[in-house]
Amino acid sequence: MQEPTITADLIAAHGLKPDEYDRILSIIGRAPSFTELGIFSAMWNEHCSYKSSKTWLRTLPTDGPQVICGPGENAGVVDIGDGQAVVFKMESHNHPSYIEPHQGAATGIGGILRDVFTMGARPIAAMDSLSFGRPEHPKTPHLVKGVVEGIGAYGNAFGVPNVGGEVRFHRSYDGNCLVNAFAAGLADADGIFYSAASGVGMPVVYLGAKTGRDGVGGATMASAEFDDTIEDKRPTVQVGDPFTEKCLLEACLELMASGAVISIQDMGAAGLTCSAVEMGDKGGLGIRLQLDAVPQRETNM
Repeated sequence: MQEPTITADLIAAHGLKPDEYDRILSIIGRAPSFTELGIFSAMWNEHCSYKSSKTWLRTLPTDGPQVICGPGENAGVVDIGDGQAVVFKMESHNHPSYIEPHQGAATGIGGILRDVFTMGARPIAAMDSLSFGRPEHPKTPHLVKGVVEGIGAYGNAFGVPNVGGEVRFHRSYDGNCLVNAFAAGLADADGIFYSAASGVGMPVVYLGAKTGRDGVGGATMASAEFDDTIEDKRPTVQVGDPFTEKCLLEACLELMASGAVISIQDMGAAGLTCSAVEMGDKGGLGIRLQLDAVPQRETNM
């Protein structure tokens, strides 16, 4: 199959600005292939790189005598004594929840639960902070119903209770809701797992649900501004599968206990691209992906 020509419109469709594309050219010394453009799109958007918010995030306190792991991994880890640690993660799923409220909020919960058990912890609780537009706004009832049902359905199916949260209504959120989810888990303080790969020639194993058409370009979508074409972005929202994730939780914790896991990385909005690149980069290694071997829900994707 012939790859499409890299044009200004294609670059813009991938969420990359002209100056960012120029930087790609200077880094690799040539025009990227279509696949490489997709990789840069997935890794350089705000959702994955925090390129506009990094400045402010770095002003937050992130270390202390009880902090085992600060920013940079799947979740934060704090020592709570008696050889135990609490592992926690908070994440927003605003754009996905506005486009497809039920699945957008559900996969927000699913993502942070996965972040927590990827560190070696068993999730025990979830919480949420939700902000919607005015009650009389025509979109608000649909968003509230979908988001609340999505959070409840995923947490209940996975088996982790939602123990609290907050909700607000204000005109500032008429055009886009805020869906912030929090998950916490417990782990042995000396049994935390990290994402840096090590060893040359080691196998990388893909665990979890099969790859489908849903969610493709989701990280880029989550970083884009909204316009009148927002409904067209519905396929970029991932579809959750809490029952498979529950199996994944148990399988991962069992594998970790066996000593078979050297490093492990959650596969989030940027999918296989982000998880593979982050593991290799943190370990100072390259990584080879056999894309034909990726489990797929349908053929000819």
